[in-house]
Amino acid sequence: MVARAQTVAFNGIETALVDVQVLISPGLPAFAIVGLPDKAVAESRERIRAALQAVGLALPAKRITVNLSPADLPKEGSHYDLPIALALLSAMGALPQAFLSRHLAMGELSLDGGISPVLGVLPAAMRALRAERGIICPAANGGEAAWAGETLDIVAAATLVQVVNHARGTHPLARPRPAMAAQTRQPPDLRDVRGQESAKRALEVAAAGGHHMLMNGPPGAGKSMLAARLPSILPPMTPREMLETSVIASLAGILPNGAIVATRPFRAPHHTASQVALAGGGHRARPGEMSLAHNGVLFLDELPEFSPRALEVLRQPLENGEVHIARANYRVTFPARFQLVAAMNPCKCGMALEPGHTCRRGARCARDYQARISGPLLDRFDIRITVPAVSVADLSLPPAREGSAQVAARVARARDIQRRRYEALGLPDVRNNAQAPAGVLEEVARPDADGHKMLLRAAESLRLSARGYHRVLRVARTLADLAGEERVGRLHVAEALAYRGHGPSAAVAA
Repeated sequence: MVARAQTVAFNGIETALVDVQVLISPGLPAFAIVGLPDKAVAESRERIRAALQAVGLALPAKRITVNLSPADLPKEGSHYDLPIALALLSAMGALPQAFLSRHLAMGELSLDGGISPVLGVLPAAMRALRAERGIICPAANGGEAAWAGETLDIVAAATLVQVVNHARGTHPLARPRPAMAAQTRQPPDLRDVRGQESAKRALEVAAAGGHHMLMNGPPGAGKSMLAARLPSILPPMTPREMLETSVIASLAGILPNGAIVATRPFRAPHHTASQVALAGGGHRARPGEMSLAHNGVLFLDELPEFSPRALEVLRQPLENGEVHIARANYRVTFPARFQLVAAMNPCKCGMALEPGHTCRRGARCARDYQARISGPLLDRFDIRITVPAVSVADLSLPPAREGSAQVAARVARARDIQRRRYEALGLPDVRNNAQAPAGVLEEVARPDADGHKMLLRAAESLRLSARGYHRVLRVARTLADLAGEERVGRLHVAEALAYRGHGPSAAVAA
């Protein structure tokens, strides 16, 4: 008789059901696992053998065959330990088959019979709910699985014995409660930034509309300081956004103690990060920094120091919010709808914009350094500003009266206006102006007559591309939302064009 258990295989954030079949047949003692297992799955034989011995059971001296179906689907990871062990226990008559048929199982076994936490429990629990089954998972992942739904039957066990006792009804396990990660410390406050009022204004506009932003300025001007304070003025995540972000974090193994992510991610990879580190992939497909920043902020400091190949992988996700990874043995898609904030120096020495400074290489120093950023990538920044050096007089000023709380309130009002606007247009997935389709944007951001004339003249003089034209409209629409005005006016267009006209190219021209 063939005993069965079910688990899942991962393809990006998608899950596929895997049928674990165990057959104990007469023959020489052997333990074979078939169905395209990787090294971690093949090694589960020894972990299962030791775990069963720890709970007082021994494998029968017969031929044991484990088939992971469908056989042409690659099986990767250590979470196959538990379903194989449970199906083996059912084949040995120690566990009811009816119990296994109602659940999916995943977990890594330790040599003493314990069940260790694994990656991807949250998406697996959501798959179990859609399949109208429960889930058996490690106790450390129980709070994570509980977010999949209140009706989901969850068996969160710390040991193999606890699963058997629960199945037999001798010691039922209580359903775990959803766990939410506690915020250990408050994000840095915008009040800490002295001076830089124009940069603060640009940061507020970027937060209100979800716009990508590039800051160009000398070292020590406060670019990284400003970027680190962007999360403090962003609106809280919605339950849907928390679930989306936590699914990616679960696959990456960065959920703290199985608790769902409650704050927007802020990822700041070093400039030595590779193309795979940013986009994701590898031998076993894992989300990269762009996907880990989903619904949050991706901050790239020292932008020209990143390798050109690594920077170019940003272009497609910035447009469609997804990363498509194609390799010889797999094709996966990860969500990557993030807000890109980048900082850079104007030249290699960093002093090109300083009054009275003359570089020994002349204008070529700034031109060569900023040419490391391609035009198509530069065109995808909605806001490009120059951050000047901070004077000693600015540093001696008292802290600003307005901090992150006051700015965040204005940002929240503007975001609420955008959410209601796009919901009324039948676009509930569009959450801010940066995500609005071009056709819709031309209707909701149509400027008045004076603003339209200014935009046309500027588009010709600045040689705006079609993308650049629409990005000016997006920023102008956000400025109108911040002001609480229904129509985009001339002042909104002028400020949006000012943000478009700064940055590397403008610095070189100056």
